[in-house]
Amino acid sequence: MQQPVVTCFFDEPTNTFSYVVKDPESSSCAIVDSVLDFDYASGRTDVRSADEIVGYVQDNGLTVEWILETHVHADHLSAAPYLKDKLNGKTGIGARIVEVQEIFGKAFNAGTEFARDGSQFDRLFEEGDTFKVGGLDALILHTPGHTPACLTYVIGDAAFVGDTLFAPDAGTARCDFPGGSAHILYQSIQKVLALPPETRIFLCHDYKAPGRDEYQHKTTVAEQLASNIHVHTGMSEEDFVRLRTERDATLDMPRLILPSVQVNMRAGEMPPAEDNGQVYLKVPINRF
Repeated sequence: MQQPVVTCFFDEPTNTFSYVVKDPESSSCAIVDSVLDFDYASGRTDVRSADEIVGYVQDNGLTVEWILETHVHADHLSAAPYLKDKLNGKTGIGARIVEVQEIFGKAFNAGTEFARDGSQFDRLFEEGDTFKVGGLDALILHTPGHTPACLTYVIGDAAFVGDTLFAPDAGTARCDFPGGSAHILYQSIQKVLALPPETRIFLCHDYKAPGRDEYQHKTTVAEQLASNIHVHTGMSEEDFVRLRTERDATLDMPRLILPSVQVNMRAGEMPPAEDNGQVYLKVPINRF
């Protein structure tokens, strides 16, 4: 099986892993789940995290073919437009982004200038679609449940699962966002766990489960089957749904969900400036 070279970048303020996925036989690469730094208190953005990726790509003479999102993130803003401007590459996300755009376009009362058709992205991926990163073969698994548009990118022996799975001692994604479903997430996870046992699984987040002192950004299908606390071998869908639903009821909303969704549903672009030339992000009162 093809083995891409995967380099991890970690943004500790949002506990987010981003990746550069390189074809070992060429300079071609893809970027997965980038981060735009955002200070909520001041409303200021920064590109420190994105510039780490830019520097790595430029220092190693890489050619960016894709800038990929596993889903519309609720915990960090995407740096895709900045990376595209600096490095080129085509943006991609799941085709069911249109459902997320419809849900949150209404929630934030986005104007008619906000197209709810996914056209902000260069490619909308469906289940079973394939593409290339240099000579690497990449396959799309549609893995909804956390959100309707969640994807897993299987590139050679590496699977980039977004929030669908966490480290085995942390479990799985929450399912209580609009459009989420614990039943659907369980079924989606079975697709990932049906991959070869040695498949490397690259995670989007880690929060150091109790008793663990180091952040963990990767695991394998075999490890997930053996010891994931939510979906190990033998865990039924009924038991998973009960566990996940009870767990979700105890969780607070992510700190950056309101700015993140407004930006990420636009492929990382900010909403248009208002008539005074200022860009604003909205806080819907008592909506969520």
